[in-house]
Amino acid sequence: MVSAGPLTLVNMSLTAKIPKTGLPIISLYGDNKKPKPAQLAGIDIMVFDLQDVGARFYTYISSLHYVMEACTENNIALIILDRPNPNGAVLDGPILEKEYSSFVGMHPIPVLHGMTIGEYGQMINGEKWLKNDIQCKLTVIPCVNYNRTMNYSLPVKPSPNLPNDQAVNLYASLCLFEGTNISVGRGTEKTISNLRITLFAKNRL
Repeated sequence: MVSAGPLTLVNMSLTAKIPKTGLPIISLYGDNKKPKPAQLAGIDIMVFDLQDVGARFYTYISSLHYVMEACTENNIALIILDRPNPNGAVLDGPILEKEYSSFVGMHPIPVLHGMTIGEYGQMINGEKWLKNDIQCKLTVIPCVNYNRTMNYSLPVKPSPNLPNDQAVNLYASLCLFEGTNISVGRGTEKTISNLRITLFAKNRL
């Protein structure tokens, strides 16, 4: 959830309101990946508070990129509430080539980048990855006593398809199979925890 005072931005597809306040929840997914100026009207400070899992194609870091860009363009300060990276001890995988950049991989980083969400925001700023090399007015509230080598079990699942620690740890490798006819179990009780292969008859290959 990305809190912004009179509204809340989320990285999923929905349209709703916060029950206690009636304030709108604005999806940062689909056709509205980047907050629009009208959606940010009256905002002085944005608070970004999402639990990342340390994988390049987990799109919370892509949402962070667009939130940073929108905040900068609309003169809004951004505060990131940092959280541990459950895969922070691992730095692995090929670096994304620029020509393959998309919402599921925006930056030239390895599959497992090893950073917390706050460190990642600082890297976006430092490498000037935002449009036209702009830089966000960014403050990171760090995790106290955090060490990236420590085991960290997420107290709340970061998304419906990552329901437990096993799924979080396997995500960076098993998710690569989603471009094939192999299922990673989305929609089941063991999503991102097992593989299911669909076989085709020879005359269909």
